[in-house]
Amino acid sequence: ESTDTSLSGIFQEAEGYKEQGNAFYIKKDYSEAFNYYTKAIDVCPKNASYYGNRAATLMMLSRYREALEDSQQAVRLDDTFMKGHLREGKCHLLLGNAMAASRCFQKVLELEPDNSQAQQELKNAESILEYERMAEIGFEKRDFRMVVFCMDRALESASACHRFKVLKAECLALLGRYPEAQSVASDILRMDSTNGDALYVRGLCLYYEDCIDKAVQFFIQALRMAPDHEKARLACRNAKALKAKKEEGNKAFKEGNFEEAYELYSEALTIDPNNIKTNAKLYCNRATVGSKLKKLEQAIEDCTKAIKLDESYIKAYLRRAQCYMDTEQYEEAVRDYEKVYQTEKTKEHKHLLKTAQLELKKSKRKDYYKVLGVDKNATEDEIKKAYRKRALMHHPDRHSGASAEVQKEEEKKFKEVGEAFTVLSDPKKKSRYDSGHDLEDDDMNMDFDANNIFKAFFSGPGGFSFEASGPGNFFFQFG
Repeated sequence: ESTDTSLSGIFQEAEGYKEQGNAFYIKKDYSEAFNYYTKAIDVCPKNASYYGNRAATLMMLSRYREALEDSQQAVRLDDTFMKGHLREGKCHLLLGNAMAASRCFQKVLELEPDNSQAQQELKNAESILEYERMAEIGFEKRDFRMVVFCMDRALESASACHRFKVLKAECLALLGRYPEAQSVASDILRMDSTNGDALYVRGLCLYYEDCIDKAVQFFIQALRMAPDHEKARLACRNAKALKAKKEEGNKAFKEGNFEEAYELYSEALTIDPNNIKTNAKLYCNRATVGSKLKKLEQAIEDCTKAIKLDESYIKAYLRRAQCYMDTEQYEEAVRDYEKVYQTEKTKEHKHLLKTAQLELKKSKRKDYYKVLGVDKNATEDEIKKAYRKRALMHHPDRHSGASAEVQKEEEKKFKEVGEAFTVLSDPKKKSRYDSGHDLEDDDMNMDFDANNIFKAFFSGPGGFSFEASGPGNFFFQFG
C-alpha cells in the first residue's frame, strides 16, 4: 500500500516538474524548461515522454547531438512513441545523417502511414543524399562551384552538419574565396574546437594566402585531432616543401647564383599547382632572375603567368614593364605602368609612367645614334669617326653616276647623317636629345644644311674633294 502511494507521489512530483517545464517551454524560456524536464527525469528516469520533451527543448537550443540522445532514449523506453521517432529523424537530418534519418521517418510511417510531416522529411532526406552524390562527382571533376552549390542546398535541411560545412569551406578555399572559407571554418570551430577538418580548412586558407608558417601550425593541430587526416598531411608536406624550396631560391639569388636560383624557383613551381598566390610570387621571382640572366623574353612570359594567377600583383606588372623598357617595347611598358599607376597613385609610379611615355615618344623620332651607327654611350671621338665614314659613304658626288632613285635615297641619308652629327657633336644639343627635351623644342626641327655641315667638318688643313678616275671609281684627294 505504502509503496503504491510513494510511487504515485514520485510520479506526481515528476509530473509537477514536467508541467513547470511545459510552462517555460511555452514562454520560450528553453534553458529553464530544460532544467525542469531534467528534474522530472531525475525523479522518474523510465518515462519516455520526459526524454521526448527534453529532446524538443534541446532542439530549440540547437543542441542537436544531445537532443538525438534523448530521442533515442525515449524510443528505447517506448518503441511506439511516434514523436520520439520523428524527433530522432529530425536530429539525424539536421546533423547530416540522411540514411539514419530515413530509417526513423520510415518507422514513423509504419506507425502512422499518412503522417505528412514524416512524408515530407523523408523527401528531404532523399534529396540530401542526392546532393551528396552530386557533390562527390563535382569534387572529383574539380568543379568546386558545383560542390558549393550542392552543399548550400543540403545545408538548408542539415543546418548543423559540420561535414557539409567543411566540404563547402574547402571548396571555397580552392576557389580562392578565402574570407568566406575562413568564416565557415571559424563558425564550426566556435562550436567544436577540436574539429580536425575545420582546422585543416583554416590552414588551407592561410597556406593559399602565402602565410605558410601559420598554415603549418593549423595542419599540425588538425593532425593532432585527427591523426589519419590525409589531406592535412599532404598539405603540411607541400607547405613545408614549398617554403623550403622558395627560401633556397631566395638565398641563391641573394648570393648572386642566378642560374641556381632559376632552377630552384622552377622546381618550387612544380610542388603545388593549387597554391596560386605563392606560385605567382615564384613566377615573379623567376622573372627577376631571368632578367639578371638577360633572358628578357622568358622573364616577360613569367610575369605574364604571375599576373594571370594574381591580377592585382603590382610587383609583376612593374617587373614586366621594366623588361619591356629593356627590350625597347615602349608601348607595352606604358600600358603596364598605366595599370600600376591606376592601382597605386604614388610619386614613384607616376615617374616610371612619365619615363616610359617619354621613351615611347623618343622611339618614334629619328634615332641619331642608329643613323651614325654608334652606341648610345659613344665618345665624341667615336661620333666624329662615324660621321666621317658615313658622310663620305653617302655624299651625293659619290653617287653622281647612279640612277635618280639611288641618288635621291643617298642624298636623304647624307642629310640625315649631317643632322645626326650636328645634334650629337654639340654637348648641349646632345644632352637635350638624350633626355628627350628636344621633343618640346621647336628649334630642333630646324633645317640642317648637310653640305655646310660637311664643308665645316672637312675644312681642316688641305680641304677635300671627290675626283673621278674612270667611271664609277672615286678616290679621295686631300690637298
